[in-house]
Amino acid sequence: MSLLVVGLSHRSAPVSVLERASLPADVQMKLLQDTLAAEPATEAAVLATCNRIELYADVDKFHAGVAELSTLLAQHSGVGLDELTPYLYVHYEDRAVHHLFSVACGLDSMVVGEGQILGQIKDALALGQELHTAGRLLNDLFQQALRVGKRAHSETGIDRAGQSLVTFGLEQLADGAEVTGWAAGKRALVIGAGSMSSLAAATLVRAGVAEVVVANRTRARADRLVEILGQSGRSRARAVEMGAVAGELTRADVVVSCTGATGLVLTAEAVAEALGVSFDTADRPATAPAAVPAELDRHAAWVENGSAAAAGPARPVRRAPAPPPATGPVRLHLLDLAMPRDIDGAAHRVDGVRLVDIESLAEASADAPMAADVDRVRTLVAEEVAAFGAAQRAAHITPTVVALRTMAADVVAGEIARLDGRLPDLDEKQRAEITQTVRRVVDKLLHAPTVRVKQLASEPGGAGYADALRELFDLDPQTVAAVSRADLNDPNRGRS
Repeated sequence: MSLLVVGLSHRSAPVSVLERASLPADVQMKLLQDTLAAEPATEAAVLATCNRIELYADVDKFHAGVAELSTLLAQHSGVGLDELTPYLYVHYEDRAVHHLFSVACGLDSMVVGEGQILGQIKDALALGQELHTAGRLLNDLFQQALRVGKRAHSETGIDRAGQSLVTFGLEQLADGAEVTGWAAGKRALVIGAGSMSSLAAATLVRAGVAEVVVANRTRARADRLVEILGQSGRSRARAVEMGAVAGELTRADVVVSCTGATGLVLTAEAVAEALGVSFDTADRPATAPAAVPAELDRHAAWVENGSAAAAGPARPVRRAPAPPPATGPVRLHLLDLAMPRDIDGAAHRVDGVRLVDIESLAEASADAPMAADVDRVRTLVAEEVAAFGAAQRAAHITPTVVALRTMAADVVAGEIARLDGRLPDLDEKQRAEITQTVRRVVDKLLHAPTVRVKQLASEPGGAGYADALRELFDLDPQTVAAVSRADLNDPNRGRS
């Protein structure tokens, strides 16, 4: 196993960089195809969410793999490699497994314990399977990550350690008040009809809003979401075209936006116009890309003794200071859960507006206390990483063991055929008894060594036992490879 992950997340990069590096679905597909075409990689999967972009690959060369994957990320994200490099992290082999399992459990999320990442991991696996870029290693890895994440949520109280991003964002909008009481009777506008927007709409309905209006680029999806929301009977729900957003904004008390748009959905000027207040464009804060420290070498900053440099202290993330809140009573609450941003950050300066976005959520949750359940999940992750490594090492020797037993069966068949030539008068019963006896002898001779070699191979450093077995029994490498290909191409393997 030579698993490598190169990526960036809210823990390593500012939101401004994550926004620019976001990968639309079509770009993810091209990234996977180009990664597989690259020399060091034989498998690839991409995990792209609102606050992380990670490229997973099975590589045969570590340093060449790091260079190739980071270059591909830069090319497809549109962020220059020199600018991207300081924010990238690298995990290799067991550390990469540990990272993905931690991500699946919500330990690496902005809000600890959020469960939406499981759906995103499932989507990443499905894309890799659809494009045939996920082979044995990544199929096993992502399937196991999903099981580990489900275990964490079912066997511990990690869900209590942190709410979902939607709930946490609404709590920030409520500014210390109970969301249920704060939302009661309000009119909500939800922009987008994807998983995050749907969750936000459902949460608002449960909190008691009087009305939910859903706007989406594809009207059919908005209609479907409204139909689902209406089944609760708690709030009025209706769908509108995206062109109606400006008008609905004048009647809304709460706006939640999470779309896949590459540009702004709501500008500060549009928000100000909806509220009937002025907005001086001179108040718009100037932004500039963060400078790249000259002393950071392209690759040396990532790697320390062949493992991820992330094992040491995390590189501090430079965040622009948040703009001062608008004065006066809040008339419009804005929650932006999109990456890149849907809502202009300058809207925070419009009088009567309270804006919460991904960046402010990250800052608000950075100092959240760790619950005892988090420690239990960390223990669970460590156990699962060890088990996954043992299973992968054991699986590595399985084709060799199968090839050995196939060779033994061929020897038995050859000797029985030879016996038939020497003793042609044997009846069927005698021949069957002799055949069974020879097979039992061979099975008993092979049983102990094959069981033991699987045990040894599952231990750290046990990868060499497969080579030793092939050498001792003079096994044909092509036969072993054929067993591996047959197992990999099994249509029932690696599917949930």
